[in-house]
Amino acid sequence: MSQDDASPSKTPAPVRSALRHRNFRYFAGGQAISQTGTWMQYTAMAWLTYELGHSTIVLGLVAFAGQIPTFFLAPIAGVLSDRLDRRRTILLLQWIALLQAATLSALVWSRQINQWEIIAFSLVLGIVSAFETPLRHAFVADLVDDRQDLPGAIAINSAIVNGSRLVGPFVGGLLLATMGEAFCFMVNAVTHLPVIAGLLAMRNLAKSVPTARLDFRSGIRDGFRYAIGLPPVYALLAFMCLVSIMGMQGSVVLPAIVEDLVHAGPDLYGEMTGATGVGAILAGVYLAMRKTVHGLGIRIVMAGVIYGGGMLLFTWLSAPHLMLAVLAVTGFALMLIKAGGNIVLQTIVREEMRGRVMSFYTMAVLGTAPFGSLIAGTIAQFYGPMTSITVSGIFCLVGSAAFAWMLPFLRREALAHLPPEVGELPLGDAMETTAEVPLPQQDKS
Repeated sequence: MSQDDASPSKTPAPVRSALRHRNFRYFAGGQAISQTGTWMQYTAMAWLTYELGHSTIVLGLVAFAGQIPTFFLAPIAGVLSDRLDRRRTILLLQWIALLQAATLSALVWSRQINQWEIIAFSLVLGIVSAFETPLRHAFVADLVDDRQDLPGAIAINSAIVNGSRLVGPFVGGLLLATMGEAFCFMVNAVTHLPVIAGLLAMRNLAKSVPTARLDFRSGIRDGFRYAIGLPPVYALLAFMCLVSIMGMQGSVVLPAIVEDLVHAGPDLYGEMTGATGVGAILAGVYLAMRKTVHGLGIRIVMAGVIYGGGMLLFTWLSAPHLMLAVLAVTGFALMLIKAGGNIVLQTIVREEMRGRVMSFYTMAVLGTAPFGSLIAGTIAQFYGPMTSITVSGIFCLVGSAAFAWMLPFLRREALAHLPPEVGELPLGDAMETTAEVPLPQQDKS
């Protein structure tokens, strides 16, 4: 351990504790810039798509193309994450994402772009994301030398990824209104450079290839058995699947709401998309300040209720400032569901299974979303965007109630399936409001 990473005499707060690791600071700083640029591209891509055809179905197809690779490729990416050098693999993916954004910018600048080409670029970006996301989640653990600092690092990483939804769409909306879509795409290409520089500057990384001889089929099979053998784990993943499929409708149909119902332009669209980032940042700060996973289960349930109720409330509003406020609240709740589940899963997972379990998490959060995008676009096309959001809110409320009802059972199952000698903590305790959950010790074998 370097002097830069040495433990201070007093236990620091979770945020300071994670940021004392030099490699994590490099990665977090680069990600903050790059993820902001990526959200600028998402914002510009959705707006350009709707401007070209005014079809919510095509909007859904663009979102579908960007998300469906995760559903099919995340398990493979999880095995790769446990086999390959994570730093070098992420570095390669960053270069591909940079070239994709630069090429898209050039085509839009030359006015040689149509909706189907946008779908194709969305697919390329989706393939990169399918491999990069589980790698990035697992890579965070390689960047902190002290396992006690891992929850803070995960929360900071989640806050950066989700908090970029504030700055990225807001800046993207301003650039759309003043400079155009092509400029947004070029800026995104440039924002990948800080991540590349940070990855190249890292030193003394932890080993991240404990299962180099594992073949794909056995790796995926073992990872699936590991996850499905713990009812609380697959219950969490199932709940996040529901939220991703039926709870993300608003982000898909938002351009139609802004232009056709509110009669505003890309600046308000950027503000509305960014409003969810305000809540995400606050939720990320809240999670980063927590010292244990104690009580996260019940908080995830509460977040699901707030998220579903917030979407139903949104459908009754017409004033932009009230819509922005509700979107901020739902952004907080959504971040708490996704990042809270991430923290709980990463806290209990065995190191040799980390990449595969996080690939299932990626499938639950991102891989199932394309089906929701198609559902959202279709409902909005025939019944209106607000009807699509209403359906989402109802499903999220029902799912939250079911997950809350299962909590006592999940605790009993966790205690039954996880013997103490394994060295893992029962996830059921993380879902209790009365038990302090210690962090697991790393496997020394």
